[in-house]
Amino acid sequence: MSQPNSQQPTIVKCPTCQNKVVWNTESEFRPFCSKKCQMIDFGEWADEEKSIAGAPDMSDSDGWSSEPY
Repeated sequence: MSQPNSQQPTIVKCPTCQNKVVWNTESEFRPFCSKKCQMIDFGEWADEEKSIAGAPDMSDSDGWSSEPY
């Protein structure tokens, strides 16, 4: 008789400290290992140390203006 496949838990690295984190509903701060790491990451986004690449902002120095000619 064969035994059922027991699924291995998904393990990810905490984005802040690289500790291993089990990815399941019991991991309250996933993908982070702790509230501390979660808040460190939040602070980096709030301080604009991290960002998502996108189109550059258009400003008057770029020759663009919302004022009509």
